[in-house]
Amino acid sequence: MTVFRLFAILALILTVPVNALAAQQLVVSDKPEDVSITIYRAPDRGDRAINANWPQGYALITETRTINLPAGEAMIRFEGVSEGMFPESAIVTGLPDGVREKNRDARLLSPQGLVDAYLKRRVSITRTVKATGKSRTQNVFITAGPGGGVIFESEDGFEALRCTGLPERMIFAKVPAGLSAKPTLSILTTSQRAMTATLTLTYLASGFDWQANYVATVKQRKPGERTKMDLFAWLTVANGGNQSFENANMMAIAGEPNRERRGNQARPTGGGLEIRCWPMQRTHEVPFNMGYLLPPPPPPPPPAPMAMMADSEVIIVTAERRKGSVMEMASPVAVVVAEQEDLGDLKLYRVPERVTVNAKGQKQVAMIVQSDVSYDRIYVANASDYSDDNAPLSYILRSRNDEENGLGIPLPAGKVAVFENSPVGPLLAGEGNLPDRAINNEVEVVVGESSDVRLSATELRRTKKRGFWRATIANARNHPVDVEMEIPYEISGKVPGVEMIDGVPTWRITVPANDEISLNYTIRLR
Repeated sequence: MTVFRLFAILALILTVPVNALAAQQLVVSDKPEDVSITIYRAPDRGDRAINANWPQGYALITETRTINLPAGEAMIRFEGVSEGMFPESAIVTGLPDGVREKNRDARLLSPQGLVDAYLKRRVSITRTVKATGKSRTQNVFITAGPGGGVIFESEDGFEALRCTGLPERMIFAKVPAGLSAKPTLSILTTSQRAMTATLTLTYLASGFDWQANYVATVKQRKPGERTKMDLFAWLTVANGGNQSFENANMMAIAGEPNRERRGNQARPTGGGLEIRCWPMQRTHEVPFNMGYLLPPPPPPPPPAPMAMMADSEVIIVTAERRKGSVMEMASPVAVVVAEQEDLGDLKLYRVPERVTVNAKGQKQVAMIVQSDVSYDRIYVANASDYSDDNAPLSYILRSRNDEENGLGIPLPAGKVAVFENSPVGPLLAGEGNLPDRAINNEVEVVVGESSDVRLSATELRRTKKRGFWRATIANARNHPVDVEMEIPYEISGKVPGVEMIDGVPTWRITVPANDEISLNYTIRLR
């Protein structure tokens, strides 16, 4: 009877499918074969610079990877995904039976990650013995770390790592499960047969941003002609993560897609150990305050956006100076220019060649190249900002975004650097900001102030219901200037030269060269 039962059990085992007994198989995909990255600007950033530490925009990333998929149940690990990945947005296509489960592995293999994984566990530490100068290895128990220091317990008591002034190193028995050298997305799937599968992984990721950077080069004006400039724009892309995207199709989206806000995405844990020890100075050298040790000095400020991008790249093939006088400035000449397309109510800028978006890097590609753009230089002021003292007026460059003025293209928001000619060559005249401007919109860029055109506003007298004012604009330039002065009050009566512009009484006047003009006006007091 016993032998019969044994054979019955063996027969039952042999009838179980082999796949049911096989352990879960691991498939690692460590590098995509093809990558497309579409970058969206940080919402509500306005005219602020791109965040240097962690750009606040996001990207849609599509990767193509080929794997050897075994028969049965398997775990597929996509290594090298963006560390800002939103795992809930990840879509994997190309699997015969789809995806059963998704997991984002955010714990990275690093000194900090190892200590964190071995917290409350034993490791080996090798260090030099002060008395003999020889190395000794002993087992210790990590009790605290890694933020701000690592504390371990040995047979000698509690100690801090690397605070003896002598060489110390930790030895770990093995790499803990779940630690990866790269940010990883893992999925579980099942296949009826072994096969070679081409998978497409698509996901959203934070830590990206882009903006337009304009260079406006004012041209020499011939007598009787309107002032003109050459307008050139860079598409500036920032990648704040530790993953590079090589040979990628890159695009940028202008506009503001409707996207719901979500909590901050947990970034992978990693990096080096930050060891803090008790000061090694003499007693009188240690900074104390009321008997307590002062905290360590704050970390240095983050680098400027351009300095942060250590692997910055610029795609511009040639830039040359035109032949002729030093007064003439050559605009950049770009061979690779992003192509603009419509995407519903948004605008898509596609880079026609494959590029590499480096980790912690910045990429620039020519975006807009427009020559001979007509514009007007207008000096502007608000009467409420001025007093008896002569104060310089700000001036703007104004045009209309249409073909008649040499534009007629969508203009994404960005910084504008304005260069003007001088006897010693082109010089920076000022920098301003340009908001998003659609076709046929008015375009204005505030450049700076001019000490040659000044305004003084003087209150002559006042009654209970009226204030009597005089504004005087003086022009010290050797040519006439156009001035617009807003008067943000309720004006009594009709004043020659004052008209309503966007609901604000505005004085429009052309001041002759080396001359001045005054305006008397009365405002109602409330």
